[in-house]
Amino acid sequence: MKISLALLISSLLVACGGAPAKTQTDSQYVEAMAEEHNHDAPVANPMSEGEKPVNVTGESVAYATVEGKAVNGYFVTPNEVADAPMIIVIHEWWGLNDNIKAMADKLAAQGYRVLAVDLYGGVSATTPEVAKATMKTVMAKPELLQENLKQAIAFLEAKGTQKIGVLGWCFGGGWSLQTGFMAPDKIDAMVIYYGHLDADKTKIATLKMPIIGFFGGQDKGIPIEGVKAFESALIDAGANAEIKIYPGADHAFANPSGNNYQAEAAEDAWGKTLKFLDTNLH
Repeated sequence: MKISLALLISSLLVACGGAPAKTQTDSQYVEAMAEEHNHDAPVANPMSEGEKPVNVTGESVAYATVEGKAVNGYFVTPNEVADAPMIIVIHEWWGLNDNIKAMADKLAAQGYRVLAVDLYGGVSATTPEVAKATMKTVMAKPELLQENLKQAIAFLEAKGTQKIGVLGWCFGGGWSLQTGFMAPDKIDAMVIYYGHLDADKTKIATLKMPIIGFFGGQDKGIPIEGVKAFESALIDAGANAEIKIYPGADHAFANPSGNNYQAEAAEDAWGKTLKFLDTNLH
């Protein structure tokens, strides 16, 4: 793993008694996301409205039961690879919408079975106000989100698989990390796109899977200081990890349906994502 000069200086300051970067509280994180997505909306775009890849089949499936209610996700498979490795995809703060399903289709077209989970209880927000309220509600009961994801893993295991990866954006990026904390022996590759981070070194030390993370240098919702602290903890733990920061990119730079989309950074991150998944899941 490459260590930047800035990170080296930060690490030296901590070693000499300087205060490490503080991790955002859940409340601070929700407010930061609301600010980042203010005046934003998940608009239709060529990716979400384009034709589904011809070599995949997608369907709504009930993969979990939480508090007595069935949880439906989107399960998509490549038509000619019955035993393909699997990926859990976790939606951003808007919820499980057409954009996330399109991303799942793209992954399936690369030879993966993909389960796009729903952590919002069926809500697909179209305004920042609804997204904020929904995110705040579900984060108040993290044990239910954990149960949701545990059952998602069990659903995929029942399908028969050698390896499982997890990938999430924004809200889902944070829960990609939490899935790794929750099931370090079951997740074989972790992808985090500008997610809420936890640099607790005790937790970081439990992560056994390769990790790759993508962040925007202009992202005020996921402060770079926190990203650097997370990277430092990964280095200290000897993790197989790579953290990529795009200096000119803002939060949600990889979302083609949002106002912060930046094609150059998004395409570079997607190329690195596919290479990472191919290396660690196939």
